[in-house]
Amino acid sequence: MTTLLDVKNVSKTFVVGKGFMGSRKAKLQALHDISFSVGEGESFGIVGESGCGKSTAGRSILRLVEPDAGQVFYQGEDLLTANRKRMRALRREIQIIFQDPYASLNPRLTIGRTLAEPMLLHGVATRRDVEEKIQSVLAEVGLPPQAMQKYPHEFSGGQRQRIGIARALALDPRLIIADEPVSALDVSIQAQVLQLMEKLQRTRRLSFVFISHDLGVVRHFCRQVAVMYLGRIVEKGSVNDVFEEPLHPYTQALRAASPVPDPRAKITVAKIEGDAASAMSPPSGCHFHPRCPKAMDICRREYPAWREVGHRGVACHLYPAKAGDAHAA
Repeated sequence: MTTLLDVKNVSKTFVVGKGFMGSRKAKLQALHDISFSVGEGESFGIVGESGCGKSTAGRSILRLVEPDAGQVFYQGEDLLTANRKRMRALRREIQIIFQDPYASLNPRLTIGRTLAEPMLLHGVATRRDVEEKIQSVLAEVGLPPQAMQKYPHEFSGGQRQRIGIARALALDPRLIIADEPVSALDVSIQAQVLQLMEKLQRTRRLSFVFISHDLGVVRHFCRQVAVMYLGRIVEKGSVNDVFEEPLHPYTQALRAASPVPDPRAKITVAKIEGDAASAMSPPSGCHFHPRCPKAMDICRREYPAWREVGHRGVACHLYPAKAGDAHAA
């Protein structure tokens, strides 16, 4: 499979709050040396608890958040070195769907104007044919032509998310960053929106970076997945491998806590002791060790190198390091 997106060793630190009388400001490391690749027509999932850095990872690709270090290659071109004019052109091919389908839409603009503006700005439509193109993309997401004249508040949450998807499709992208696109929707509506996205992926051969805290949704939609904890990728591989036989204790706990859609299934829910640590003051060694039932002395002293185990990778001292293993995901 041809690689469309290649993220290499991306890091991002935020300065939190303001120092008092010149005192030191707190720093929050949202991302630490994260790496992953997305193939053409592939869906790559990023999962983890709230605050793990997964949304920052998605926004860093589009440079909505500017990374401090690393490289983001799109079709071999490093997005982080592109100037403003070039980045604007590249954003035609890389779009984003936001989590909140209402807050991401301008309440003062009709849906027609919301979709027309990017088309006209990027020259994918003229004023003569823009209405026809808007109706076409609305039909693609299951909305009638009359939606053009309406405002966001006149639609349900599921319909608004369809409008958000239509806006992402308006420029004919090849890659879409989907940041928790169904988490704000009812379960039945989630299924409809996921089915729509699957259909669009097939018909348009789209690639997705799909960000979610819901393992069930990621398992349904994605082929590859990365699991994040406190700004780092702790496990990465195919969805089937990672969820059928997770290696990292954190991934095991996430899977155990995920609902199983079978009332006859008997599962043992693993309890994670303690609360997630703060990204402003992460624990020494492996950041998960205070909550890990399998923690060893080395886990408290040293962050584990990235180990290749079969066809996937994991950052955990439970697995022996081999020659050539890297220190980052």
